[in-house]
Amino acid sequence: MSESKEFLEQLRRKNHQALELVVRQHTEHLYKACLGLGFSTSEADDITQSVWMTFFDIIHQFEGRSTIRTFLFGILYNKASEHRKQAKKADATEDIEAVLDAHFDEKGHWILNHSPVSPDKFFESSQTLSIITKCLEYLPVNQRMAFVLKEIEEEITDEICRVLEITATHLGVLLFRAKNQLRECIDQKSR
Repeated sequence: MSESKEFLEQLRRKNHQALELVVRQHTEHLYKACLGLGFSTSEADDITQSVWMTFFDIIHQFEGRSTIRTFLFGILYNKASEHRKQAKKADATEDIEAVLDAHFDEKGHWILNHSPVSPDKFFESSQTLSIITKCLEYLPVNQRMAFVLKEIEEEITDEICRVLEITATHLGVLLFRAKNQLRECIDQKSR
């Protein structure tokens, strides 16, 4: 997709075809980045929609100094941070009794959410991916975002630095720490 001045002007004027093209090209990347950040599928859907709503609201401010993808990932980074803050507030006020009650029936017996998996199918499952995803959740947001953008989305360093508003040196530090923490976590969980 060309990001010519004419195309950017069409976006600023909210030309339907230009907006549709951008949405089609970037929605899947945004969604996968949300999943890579450890969000559930429904949270990833919500955050992706929130990114687009913000994009449509502020597209007139986009000056084209970065790529549209970088601009979108900057919005995503902010939305992911906001979502985590709101989730922490909600978790702090969650009624622990209601959570416990949801796991037991009227007679006090444990409610099984799913049937047991056979050992063969268990080993065939994406066990490693599950471990990595869980370990990603333990990373601080800035390290997780740096790791996802660099290693999963394969963004270039300059673009990541613009999105996260950091220097290349700081990015290197974040990636080093993220990889070390992931290595330790994966090692512990796979024992």
